[in-house]
Amino acid sequence: MARRITLGAAQLGPIAKDESKAQVVERMITLLRIAAHNAVDLLVFPELALTTFFPRWYIEDLSESDHYYHSKMPDADTQPLFDEAKSLGVGFALGYAELAVDDAGTVHRYNTYLLVDREGKQVGKFHKVHIPGHAENEPWRVFQHLERHYFEPGPEGFGVWEAFDSRIGMALCNDRRWSETYRVMGLQGAEVILIGYNTPLHYSPDPTQNALAGFHNHLVMQSGAYQNGSFVVGVAKGGIEEGVDSLAQSVIIAPSGQIIAQAITTGDEVISANVDLDFCATYKGLLFDFNRYRMPEHYGSLTVKPGAKTPPPES
Repeated sequence: MARRITLGAAQLGPIAKDESKAQVVERMITLLRIAAHNAVDLLVFPELALTTFFPRWYIEDLSESDHYYHSKMPDADTQPLFDEAKSLGVGFALGYAELAVDDAGTVHRYNTYLLVDREGKQVGKFHKVHIPGHAENEPWRVFQHLERHYFEPGPEGFGVWEAFDSRIGMALCNDRRWSETYRVMGLQGAEVILIGYNTPLHYSPDPTQNALAGFHNHLVMQSGAYQNGSFVVGVAKGGIEEGVDSLAQSVIIAPSGQIIAQAITTGDEVISANVDLDFCATYKGLLFDFNRYRMPEHYGSLTVKPGAKTPPPES
């Protein structure tokens, strides 16, 4: 018997700086209801879905940004979203800024993805690993990308959780550009990989990248899906937000690497696809049978060979 699931991507349009979390949650609840009408089992929201993309502004004292973060989930702002999803029987993945305190009392700021099942149970949490941008104030930029100021990398790496009769992995934005993101989850048998992103269409350090943003966005997710035999749900917060134009083009990708659903707007929109999870086995068990064909023992050590040129260090 085929294992079928309806995957959904809940793309969000711009969120204004003065838009409250309660207002954003109302928009998200509307998308949840649309998803339920379309029989979606798992609806994926974008990275930092509850607020404007605040890392574009520099503030010296990070405590002044605490209102963007959540120390528990759900809280008063997000409880209605959890309640509505449980009532509708729709699971979801939510991207948000997390303020966590460890057992030693140290404060950590994470860019977080939370996976919630159809019954409202939290089954997995992921902290973004590849933090892009810069940590210092760089006012020469058209706008800043200060994620390295606001967030630290997650210490756990990439996990996979059993949920929705499948094996689910998660990643956020810049994580999607790195091949090891997909491979680490692929080695754990991931069948569905959820990726939320906020990607500006202007890249100050190298404007030649601007015209390639959409191409590269789909390229990395399609290749990651194909090479690891997994479905990928890539979902954006797009449109012009506080003067910054961001990529939309949310997609659902099959293990074949083919795009099987794509958003056509830059605003709030739900796309969905009913998929057969057993289709992953076509790639995991044949073309990319890791146990048979993957040969890490023959790749050579990770040392520089004599005469090879080493890349310059990162600034």
